[in-house]
Amino acid sequence: MIEEVLFAGFGGQGILLAGQLVAKSAMDDSLYATWFPSYGPEMRGGTANCQVVYSDDEIGSPIVSQFDTAIVMNQPSYEKFQPTVKPGGTLLVNTSLVQIEDPREDVEIVRIQANDLARSVATDRSANVVIVGAYNAFRGLIKAATIRNVLQETFARKGQEVVDANLKAFAVGVEAGATLQVK
Repeated sequence: MIEEVLFAGFGGQGILLAGQLVAKSAMDDSLYATWFPSYGPEMRGGTANCQVVYSDDEIGSPIVSQFDTAIVMNQPSYEKFQPTVKPGGTLLVNTSLVQIEDPREDVEIVRIQANDLARSVATDRSANVVIVGAYNAFRGLIKAATIRNVLQETFARKGQEVVDANLKAFAVGVEAGATLQVK
């Protein structure tokens, strides 16, 4: 098994953190994992993306040009990265911020209103954690308990309130991901 994933959006949406959560969780689940970030010079508002590759075997390169799954959190990322999904792959789209235009027929397009769901339990800032939950529930390649542990470790220094908000965001994402429809 090998999974090649792209996370893409604006700087400030937690794109790099979402990728780190998946990569660290994969490692904690005894998988090999790489995380390769790419971002513009702007801290917030610029583009950000990262590539995560995880596998039950050694990984030859962290750089990928075609992905099994692309997770796009904003319109520019949708437009730029939808062509990079392998035929038969999955495009997971944050429809709170993305209008799907000219959808590809050779990929699964999965829609989730990540920002809206995040707002229902915390704030927009946790949309990245919602999308991680939805992705993992939909793909089912990493144990949810492992990701919850990584979330607790990652946010512990920010206090229990932040940990709890992110665990709620993850749970909402998992619930949504379990019922996502491919369209």
